[in-house]
Amino acid sequence: MIEVEVKAKIENFEDMKKKLENLGAIKSKKEFQEDIYFNSPIVDFAKSDEALRIRTTKENNNTNIFITYKGPKIDSESKTREEIEIGIENSEKCSKIFEHLGFVKVRSVKKNRQYYKYKKFEISLDDVEGLSPYMEIEIALEDGTDYSIAQEKIFELFAKLGITDGFERTSYLELLEKLY
Repeated sequence: MIEVEVKAKIENFEDMKKKLENLGAIKSKKEFQEDIYFNSPIVDFAKSDEALRIRTTKENNNTNIFITYKGPKIDSESKTREEIEIGIENSEKCSKIFEHLGFVKVRSVKKNRQYYKYKKFEISLDDVEGLSPYMEIEIALEDGTDYSIAQEKIFELFAKLGITDGFERTSYLELLEKLY
């Protein structure tokens, strides 16, 4: 799967929620996410622009856990990249396996995420511990699909919401690493 994603810093959540509702976006779910990022013993993911994480999500009484690999970004304007994700049962056991194989925990990123659906877009308002408010807009495409039109549509949607700058290609992990 190719994840076409663009992220931007926003002023505040309340104004953006109103803009999304006025546009006709539908609030879909709210969840807490904790991502534990790992670095490889073979290649420095910060240099290769890859990511490996274990994500635990909590929504109401439901908990889900995933391993996610994200490949290097494939363009200079967005965070478009290959993403491979599988569900697992236990994050602690998975962390131990990674560590026994030489992977090193880098950092944990915690956030509350409010999702909205609008046409084919998934929009999230992200309250990340230690960072300013952010919004992400993404579309998932099948491998091999031309992503340029989807990317263009995402930037058009940002413009409709009054956002024409403040775009960020770095991950929340990288933003936090710059602060500390």
